[in-house]
Amino acid sequence: MAGRLGGAVLVAVILSAGPAAAQRLPPDAALIDGFERVVFGAEITGSFSDSSYLKRFAGPVRYRIDNTAATDRRAAVRAFMRQIRRQIGGLETLEARPGEDANFVVHVVDRRDYQRVGREVYRSPFMRVPGNCVVRASYGRAGITRSDAIIVSNEGDALFRRCLIEEVLQGLGPLNDNADAPDSVFNDTSKLTNFGPYDRVLMNMLYDPRLKPGMSQAEAAPLLPAVLRDARRRARG
Repeated sequence: MAGRLGGAVLVAVILSAGPAAAQRLPPDAALIDGFERVVFGAEITGSFSDSSYLKRFAGPVRYRIDNTAATDRRAAVRAFMRQIRRQIGGLETLEARPGEDANFVVHVVDRRDYQRVGREVYRSPFMRVPGNCVVRASYGRAGITRSDAIIVSNEGDALFRRCLIEEVLQGLGPLNDNADAPDSVFNDTSKLTNFGPYDRVLMNMLYDPRLKPGMSQAEAAPLLPAVLRDARRRARG
């Protein structure tokens, strides 16, 4: 479930994690359609929100890991951040040094702390935070200014891995879900626990320098065939 709440985006998912299925990329038309669905919109929007434009970070992503869970998951988060830096062209992820501001915070919590941390992130003491994991992204036409992902640690490695991948990727910009997407973490019915080829293509499209934060779907559409061609090549690398 994705939506906009209080000037920011809420993305939550209730899922059962499991082994990834064999992945095969669909034709270009289906990839472009899938890209447009997850990038130009959000599942639920408020009366004063406009999520119809392209959303992503305009500069480096400086992340911080706030691990309050009993199990220390920081190494796993760092490994995934290094992976996406290698596999997504145009995206720079750097861990913030002590005392340095971060624009993406990954909160790793045990289930008992999920509601408390979610309410702190949303500054809403009475809200019911849905799902097993959630990301809040604040954005405007100039790009995403901050994302906070909250991930439950103590309900199995598969769920943790799935939530880590989905919420970090959605916090980078694809804030809608697509129930028709094959083998994608943007499809809540999939059981993926890896960053697969389909999602690598979409993320490489999103961070292609020819696409800019704030672009409308109509502005981006003429560029997408060439952007997709190059994203396919980068995703194979």
